[in-house]
Amino acid sequence: MNWGDAVPNFLIGLREGLEAGLIVSILLAAVKKSGGSRVPVWLGALGAASLSVSFGAILTFTTSELSATAREVVAGTLSVLAVLLVTMMIFWMRRTAASLSKELRADVETAMVLGAGALVLTAFFAVAREGLETTLFLWTAARASGDAVGPAVGAALGLAVAFGICVLLYRQAVRLNLATFFRYTAILLIVVAAGVLAYGLGDLQNAGVLPGRTWIAFDLAGSISTDSWWVALIGGITNLAPKMTVLQVFAWLAYLVVVLGIFLGTKPAPATPGEKGRFEAWAARLAGTRTGLAAAVVVLVPLLVAGLIIAILPAKPAAAGAVTVTEADCAKGFSGASAGQQRITITNKSGKSGEITLVDSGDAVVGEIETLGPATTADLSATLGGGSYQFVCYLAGQKETRSEQFTVTGGGAAPEAVARVTKDDLDGANAKYQDYVLTVLPAVESALNRVKAALGGGDTAGAKAAWLDAMTAWEKVGASYNSFGEAGTAVAGLPDGFADGVRDPEFSGIRRIEYGLWTGEPSAALTAQVDKTLEGLTKVRADLRTDDIAGDPITLTKRAQEILEDALRDHLTGVSDQGAHAGYAATAADVEATRAVLRVLEPLLAPRVPDLVSTARRELDDITKALDAVKRPDGTYPPLEAPPLALRQKINGTVGQALETLSAVPNLLEIPKHER
Repeated sequence: MNWGDAVPNFLIGLREGLEAGLIVSILLAAVKKSGGSRVPVWLGALGAASLSVSFGAILTFTTSELSATAREVVAGTLSVLAVLLVTMMIFWMRRTAASLSKELRADVETAMVLGAGALVLTAFFAVAREGLETTLFLWTAARASGDAVGPAVGAALGLAVAFGICVLLYRQAVRLNLATFFRYTAILLIVVAAGVLAYGLGDLQNAGVLPGRTWIAFDLAGSISTDSWWVALIGGITNLAPKMTVLQVFAWLAYLVVVLGIFLGTKPAPATPGEKGRFEAWAARLAGTRTGLAAAVVVLVPLLVAGLIIAILPAKPAAAGAVTVTEADCAKGFSGASAGQQRITITNKSGKSGEITLVDSGDAVVGEIETLGPATTADLSATLGGGSYQFVCYLAGQKETRSEQFTVTGGGAAPEAVARVTKDDLDGANAKYQDYVLTVLPAVESALNRVKAALGGGDTAGAKAAWLDAMTAWEKVGASYNSFGEAGTAVAGLPDGFADGVRDPEFSGIRRIEYGLWTGEPSAALTAQVDKTLEGLTKVRADLRTDDIAGDPITLTKRAQEILEDALRDHLTGVSDQGAHAGYAATAADVEATRAVLRVLEPLLAPRVPDLVSTARRELDDITKALDAVKRPDGTYPPLEAPPLALRQKINGTVGQALETLSAVPNLLEIPKHER
């Protein structure tokens, strides 16, 4: 069990359990003082617990029936919702902690007049909100950690401690400063909620709901051990991961800064009298006086509804067996499975995170669990036909281990399995891409030399025309997202990364030449910039096959979509424009670069998704047609804002559609973690 995952959930269980427990304790004390029966209060609390358990069951069993993408959408949405609810709860409790007892006693007096059924509902609605918040937050925390044991143990301990404190409070054995307690625990909860928000947004990015899945802020997986105790502790408490996108990091920081700033920088406004009791009182007025009927409604109905929702969903395939992974053995003693759709339960008892795959006799993957944490159980789903299979386990820091082969007889043929992409596969494709780049670089060099010659002859118009050729030739290289490193920045970097922008002496390259040409900079100064750009181009050519530029084959799978992302983000918004208004020309060149990348990746993509390349090419043709529609009669492109709105929207729409298709490429050609 990862104690790092238990710590934040202990805090959630303690705080939410204490909040709900305080409410129940105050209600019980008020009823006792009024001379009434405490049974309705317990029934209401039990009903709230029933609702919370039912909600948790629906989350657990329904999302398991969804596709992987749908699960990401549901989990991401619920994570964001959980953060919203917990944030509201933090500020509500800060404002109402001091007057909580008084408000609940007033609710009890109202309920006592209306009857026992009203008292049941008063307790139910007073506790249900905390129960639902706790269930949702714990579910998202467990999903974020990939381990249900740690969060469950932490939450159970927190609830147990909260129960003990509430018993002592009810018996007046201890006194607790609620305002101080909730203030300090709120600060810790804000840190936990920030991590859950970042994780939820990552889920939505993986599902394609939010952009930026490949915009990686940092990836420490190769430099730190994810199984280290301190990494597990920090990750468990903060929900931060070794690899995060720019959006996740920005959201995490923004949430912490904004919410902590508001929480620490403002005084709580006094609670409005009766604010929490309105809904409870309204519900109480609808209740009858029969305790049994109220109990049946609040306790049984949530369970029945949850059971109905789960029952109408498609049934899971029956478990074909249980597999245990240890440090020494991979699925030892597995007895085999039947033909057809199978679900195999896998438990990781190795103490290390790992990747578990099920392969056929040709070593092609038919099912996998990409990441299985220590002390974690997960289901592996696969469709099996007649043939031989075995499990392969890749545990962190160890060589692969394999199970004994097992044979499946009978049944039809399984869906054709395609072997996983290997680093050697991508190395070959990347070498072809580098060969392509070397055929384009001479055109960039030639155009820059023509710029230099035109400047020497005082021909500004000729220099501008040659510059356009140099810019479009460079865009055809496909150096997206600074994938060519410092050498690429020297050739065609943008000024936004420099302290003084376009006037910064370090800003150089094709875009710097553009700025000088269109602002009337002297020819001598521009010629010096051309020479500097040619030096950068020489370095690109010399270092092309090194890791400093395009030597990492994994970047090639991302480049299939990142080139057009660059176009949509920089060229079609005017961000890259330094005076030439050549956004459409740059976008057209980016389309050609994307075609080139698809050509070298096609042998790897075609066996896996036969229609993807043809679909992408058709959508690239649509972009070209949309760009052609805005061309001037002389074949040149106008400034971005010149065409009618409908034509501009058509261009953006076609680029967006192609990006949607190409966004699948990185996952399709993902190298197994153990080979990176």
